[in-house]
Amino acid sequence: MSGHSKWAKLKHFKGALDVKKSSLFTKLGHLITVAARQGGGSPETNFKLRIAIEQANKANIPKENVERAIKRGLGEGEKMQIEEATYEAFGPGGAAIVVEALTDNKNRTTADLRRIFNKYEGTLGGQNSILWMFEKKGTLRIAEAKKIENKEELELGLIDAGAKDIKEEGEEIAIYTQPEKLQEVKEFLESKGVVPDYAEIEWFAKNYVKISEEDQKKIDAIFAELDEDPDVNDYYTNIIPSNF
Repeated sequence: MSGHSKWAKLKHFKGALDVKKSSLFTKLGHLITVAARQGGGSPETNFKLRIAIEQANKANIPKENVERAIKRGLGEGEKMQIEEATYEAFGPGGAAIVVEALTDNKNRTTADLRRIFNKYEGTLGGQNSILWMFEKKGTLRIAEAKKIENKEELELGLIDAGAKDIKEEGEEIAIYTQPEKLQEVKEFLESKGVVPDYAEIEWFAKNYVKISEEDQKKIDAIFAELDEDPDVNDYYTNIIPSNF
């Protein structure tokens, strides 16, 4: 999950540990396949593929799995048509949830998501039922900001490269960009010897709503099932939990 309150951010960083390894391998394999199909099999020229491979490496996915996923995206090897799908859903307490999926069967994925949301008093919405409440941003995170020297100079360079907002959150630095500037900002950081721990294009809610403790339990249950669903790549929400 990618979230943007303190609670959601913490969930994001521990998310890979919570998901079963087999499910995580499937998710990242699909991400690599789609990236290769859209932009070719070279991470040097395909930024989306480079990001997907970096995520796979951090998750210790075997090299042969990565290579197999790339070949699948190029139409070689095993045949599996993976496609991207964005779902919009309403949760309890006024929650709006965007789910991004990578699936070889949209009908199955839709049915699975409908079951999850219905189970916890939510519902799938129609096209643009909630997406207008969100906007896309490029997001980069550096976990140990204290290791960075000359922060002020680095921030000026980041702004020149296209960063729109830079925030220090405890020991972490979060950098936000227009989606089309994510690659340029990431490459600027790397040219300065700073490798971001996370880089992705995400949905951000324009406004957030606070939910009750009872609704939070239902939302947590929804998120737990989304984490385990192999078709769900990521999800985003507009809620602030009751304890924040």
